[in-house]
Amino acid sequence: MIAHCREIAQVKRRAYLDWDYWGKPVPSFGDPEARLLIVGLAPGAHGANRTGRMFTGDKSGDFLYKALYRNGFASQAESRSVDDGLVLKDAWITASAHCAPPDNKPEPEELMNCERWFKREMKLLKNLKVVVTLGGIAHHSYLVVRGDKVAPHPFGHNLLHDRLRPPVLASYHPSQQNTSTGRLTQEMLDEVFARAAAIIRS
Repeated sequence: MIAHCREIAQVKRRAYLDWDYWGKPVPSFGDPEARLLIVGLAPGAHGANRTGRMFTGDKSGDFLYKALYRNGFASQAESRSVDDGLVLKDAWITASAHCAPPDNKPEPEELMNCERWFKREMKLLKNLKVVVTLGGIAHHSYLVVRGDKVAPHPFGHNLLHDRLRPPVLASYHPSQQNTSTGRLTQEMLDEVFARAAAIIRS
């Protein structure tokens, strides 16, 4: 994956030829005291791999940050670059993999290579009250890293597994494939984060 994200950073997309792409593993982002954890799949080739910040500079981020802003987790409703002033409030964003994978599909071996970093990150986040997993791969990866059994906790949109600690709330990923087909609407994503906020308040 590292070779792929570096290659993308050299080749670039025509719309971003004047950008100096990040082109390396994208760090997690947010409030280290967060009570909400958001787990995505991996950096987008021309989004986070270009800007250097999770869900920044692509259509997925447009949906996600609107939902976070509307529910009090972000200082603004959009994210275009690392210096745009966006601050997360009580939320932390990570991903199953931190390098942009070919076709947005990391191989199982690549996800396994990222697990040790994921586990260390979980130990550092001491205040979590709820976890939102964006997409089936992120949901599965998070459960594996935590050592929870996957079968009793299936993936489904707005499906809450409240016997886990912290509870896990699954959501469709705000990928362009999901949002352009209507499988996931802005309202549906807003509802997920409204539910997460309610869990934190409770």
